[in-house]
Amino acid sequence: MSLRIWILLLSLSVLWGGSFFFAKVALAELAPLTVVFCRVALAAVALNLVLAASGRSLVRAGAPFGSYAAMGLLNNLVPFGLIFWGQTQIASGLASILNATTPLFTLLVAHFITHDERIGGLKLGALLIGMVGVAVLMGPTAIVDSRGAAGQIACLGAALSYAFAGVYGRRFATLGVAPLEAAAGQVTASAMLILPIMLIVDQPWLLPAPPGATTGAALACLALLSTALAYVLYFRILAVAGATNLLLVTFLIPVTAILLGVLILGERLAPRHFGGMILIGLSLALIDGRIAGFLRPAK
Repeated sequence: MSLRIWILLLSLSVLWGGSFFFAKVALAELAPLTVVFCRVALAAVALNLVLAASGRSLVRAGAPFGSYAAMGLLNNLVPFGLIFWGQTQIASGLASILNATTPLFTLLVAHFITHDERIGGLKLGALLIGMVGVAVLMGPTAIVDSRGAAGQIACLGAALSYAFAGVYGRRFATLGVAPLEAAAGQVTASAMLILPIMLIVDQPWLLPAPPGATTGAALACLALLSTALAYVLYFRILAVAGATNLLLVTFLIPVTAILLGVLILGERLAPRHFGGMILIGLSLALIDGRIAGFLRPAK
């Protein structure tokens, strides 16, 4: 990859890694579903304005609104809700490490749902290493620490939802939907789906006081930087560097999330968390194929 693509990739990892930090800040004053709604609603406004500026719109004949809704459910509403609730129980850095298991779940989902992405010997070994990493990450204390265990399971559930979204999202290419339009469609559908649920569950009008400026800034950064801008970078990298190189961002996201959590939020991770992250990173490197490529004799 060129230096420009590496810069885009690092920028994307910072934006997505920062989302765990911004969410943790916002969750100090707001309930998880309210944070989800603010994230997708503000991002929807921003992306639809970009579409309008380019002379396009989601409202057109033949627009796949059903697919937008399904993708919004799998890629935004369910995983955001689970991760944000999980972050009320565990550190943001730990949540980001668990989120890095998404490619492992994608491997499993694609194996059972698709016909062209089967698990071979190398990928099976990588999957087993990744699962051991998750076990090390959670540790034996998960049995007695029910709150922490529930938070970790919620983040793993989010990774599983992302995996289904990744497999389902392949249909947008066959539907002829432009990447920016797909991104705007899914966050718009997500905002419409989460709004009534958020109003019923969170009842934000019962907050003892309006959110402060810090929370407002965190929500703005979460929506505009870690969602709207991140999607633009995501689809740009995908177009010029391909899905294999884009997978590298999975290795980098926890670095930003952990650094922000430790330096600003005062979070601390146990040695087993780093051990689990190393195992998960090794499994992702095996899936990615780079280790095999380095070890393969040159011709």
